[in-house]
Amino acid sequence: MRLFVALDFPDAVRHAVRDLIARLKPTCRSAKWVRPEAMHITLKFIGEVNAEKLTPIRSALAPVYSAASVEMQFRGLGFFPNERRPRVLWCGVKASLNLAELAADVERALVPLGIPAESRDFVPHLTLARFQAEGGARRDLEALVRVAGELKSYDLGRTQETEFHLIESVLKPAGAEYKRLESFNLLKGSA
Repeated sequence: MRLFVALDFPDAVRHAVRDLIARLKPTCRSAKWVRPEAMHITLKFIGEVNAEKLTPIRSALAPVYSAASVEMQFRGLGFFPNERRPRVLWCGVKASLNLAELAADVERALVPLGIPAESRDFVPHLTLARFQAEGGARRDLEALVRVAGELKSYDLGRTQETEFHLIESVLKPAGAEYKRLESFNLLKGSA
């Protein structure tokens, strides 16, 4: 099983993302655009695990909580690793401080199960597209970088989330399909 832990977001934001992708897609046809219905805010990518590890993972995540809902605003565009060598186009997520705390708590809960801690800093974002910057695709990318630069403060909406989810990723030829295995109320520990 290929698993990860994530937050979801409302359909209104998905529609705004869909509209934005429709606007950007003609600029860079060589990109592999992510389907908005498949997007989420990853808290922890677990990776491949045996099915017998599912119950301990669920048990480890069950006590994770926050004192307040996670507030997120989806705003602006950028590139990983940077605009000069773009590999990923992302939408930024400005969030309440408890989002990073939640990601760290999820991480700490899973380490005792032998799931390694992430070496990179937690950077909340929505992946919009992935691409290779080779050959004729380079001109497409340059155009996309220009357009994205004009949308650095583009606002796609906001949300308050009170749940996080354990999700299975099933890889298929048409792309990954996600199956929500369990949802956890992140406010359960608050008074």
